[in-house]
Amino acid sequence: MLNAKRADKIASVVLYFIAGLVILVLVALLGFILFQGVPHLSWHFLTSPAKAFAAGGGIGIQLFNSFYLLFITMIISFPIALGSGIYLNEYAQKKSRIIGLVRTAIEILSSLPSVVVGLFGFLLFVVQFQLGFSLLSGAIALTFFNLPLLTRAVEESLRTIPDLQREAGAALGLSRWETIGHIILPAALPSIVTGVVLSAGRVFGEAAALIYTAGQSAPALDFTDWNPFNIASPLNLMRPAETLAVHIWKINSEGIMPDAAAVSAGASAVLIIAVLLFNFAARYLSKVLYQRLTSSKK
Repeated sequence: MLNAKRADKIASVVLYFIAGLVILVLVALLGFILFQGVPHLSWHFLTSPAKAFAAGGGIGIQLFNSFYLLFITMIISFPIALGSGIYLNEYAQKKSRIIGLVRTAIEILSSLPSVVVGLFGFLLFVVQFQLGFSLLSGAIALTFFNLPLLTRAVEESLRTIPDLQREAGAALGLSRWETIGHIILPAALPSIVTGVVLSAGRVFGEAAALIYTAGQSAPALDFTDWNPFNIASPLNLMRPAETLAVHIWKINSEGIMPDAAAVSAGASAVLIIAVLLFNFAARYLSKVLYQRLTSSKK
């Protein structure tokens, strides 16, 4: 039989090997995508529109659509997630059928495949509500996709705040809502921001739900027209909006673009870089907010 020290060393080596394997897989995946795509990146590629039957196109409109759709989605989903998280952690203290139903709904929504969310959005928003393939349809569909993750992030952030601070607010004569607004939310802000940025990275790379809602076309936009009611305006919510992730899927599935491999590789590199920036930004913002709110170093 192995003694305790030798067994501990063997277990440590196995765990280090598994952790290293995970890191190796991630590095290999990112390295391959960036190695294939970074040489194709240029200012022209990032700003020029795509060309369907000719080489030399870019991803300018798709890149703008991705960020704009992300902005609209977060505007819709964050207030709902914030309210749900506050209710579940601060008000739903007693177990009941309603609380159980809410938590079950969140769990079911988080486990739904994105393609199912996309088909639901297509049947309800595109067809039934006659919103058509549009930014608005895509943003609402992504709200259903993003809401469970964002709600859970807000709830977990509030849960990390010790009850002592809630008791201190009550001792000062503050109501529950005043305690939440003036004490709990500011203390949980760094963690909430981290959750929001990480969920934004997930939304930014989503494709399946948008194929059936935001559409697979990117009409030419006039970036000098800021009237949101004009179809050529980039601010128009009712226009089709092919995002970067959908564009990658489309050019590889259709095969009509002469330089599809180069465009796909470059677009994939941009997508990966953007997701990495979201993750790094989450850590940085959390650290900065923590230092400013606590006047300490983390």
